Amino acid sequence: MTINEITDRVSSLGHAWEQFKQVNDARLRDIERKGHSDPLHDEQLHNINTAMDHYKSRLDQIETAYNRPTLGGEHDEFKSAEKNSDYSKAFRTYLRKGMDAGLEALQSKALSVGSDPDGGYLITPTMSSRIVQSIFETSPMRQLASVETISTDSLDLIDDHNSLTAGWTSETAVISTDTATSTIARRNIPTHELYAQPKATQKLVDDAAIDVEGWLSGKIADIFGRTQNSAFLAGTGVGQPRGILSYAAGTSWGQIPQVNSGTSGQVTSDALIALFYALKDGYMRRATFLMNRTTMQQVRQLKTTTNQYLWQPSMMAGAPDTLLGVPVMMAADMPTAASGSLSVAVGDFQSAY
Repeated sequence: MTINEITDRVSSLGHAWEQFKQVNDARLRDIERKGHSDPLHDEQLHNINTAMDHYKSRLDQIETAYNRPTLGGEHDEFKSAEKNSDYSKAFRTYLRKGMDAGLEALQSKALSVGSDPDGGYLITPTMSSRIVQSIFETSPMRQLASVETISTDSLDLIDDHNSLTAGWTSETAVISTDTATSTIARRNIPTHELYAQPKATQKLVDDAAIDVEGWLSGKIADIFGRTQNSAFLAGTGVGQPRGILSYAAGTSWGQIPQVNSGTSGQVTSDALIALFYALKDGYMRRATFLMNRTTMQQVRQLKTTTNQYLWQPSMMAGAPDTLLGVPVMMAADMPTAASGSLSVAVGDFQSAY
C-alpha cells in the first residue's frame, strides 16, 4: 500500500466519522421532535458503522502488511506463470519484432493443450501455494493479561489485600497500643491442558505440493488462541481457566463490581461513565474497555450531557479507538447487549488477570 493509499484510508475514516455524527445528530433531533427516529437514519448509521470498521481494520493491517515477506508482489504465482508461458513469450516477440514464427509453432500445440477434450485434461495445472482460509474473530485478552512462565502445573500467588493501620501521636506521648498487622494469603492457580489432534499421513506431509505441516500448525495455533481467549472471558474454572465474567458481583476481595445500564438490553452513557469511575484510581491509568462489535456500534452513538460524543476514532494505524479517553478493544467473546448480560468490561487487565 502506497503513502497516498494510506492517506486516503485515514481521510476516509475521518470523513466517515464526521458523516456518522451528522446522521446520528439528525436521528436524535427526530426522536426529540417526533418521539421516534426515521428508519432511514438507522440504516445509514449501520452502513457508516460497517464502513468505519472496514477502514479501521485496513489501517490496523498496514503494519502487518509492511512486515510480511513477499516474493515480489501480490499474486506472484499468477504473474510468474504468465511470464513463463510459451504463449506469452511468443506473443511478446510478435509485438516487439513482428515475428510470428513462435505463434505458428504453437498452433498445433494449442489444439491439444487449449482444449480439455483434445488433451487439456492431461496437462496438470499449476497449484497455488496459498490456501484460502476463513477469518475468525477472537478476543484480545491474551495480549492484555499478565503472562508468567512456569515449570510446574500450577502457579502460587501471595495475596496481600489487608492494609496496616496507623494513629496520631505527639512528640512526648507514650504509645501503648500496637497497630493492626497486615495478613497475607496464598492463592493457587492450576494450569489446564489444551489439545488438538488432527491427523495427516507422512506421505501427505512429505509429498504434498503445499506445506501441509505448516498449514496444520497455523490452524492449531489459531484455534488454540481463540479457545484460550474465550475461556479467559467466559471460562467456568472447571477443567479450564476461570474467566472474568464468571466472578460474582460485588466489591469484596474475589468479586468484580457490576454496573447496571438502567435500560434493559441497551448500553447508556451514564452507565459507561459509572462503570469507568467504579475503578480505583490505581487501575485507571492502564484501563481498557472490552466489548463486541455489535455493542461497539451502539456505543458510538452515545453522547454526554454536554452533547459530546463519548467515542473518538483513532486516525493512526495500530492505535485503538478511545471511549472516555480510554482505549477500546473489540472482543468477540463478550456478550451482546441484552437483559442481564455483561456486555462491557473495563479494567487494568494486566494487574487483574
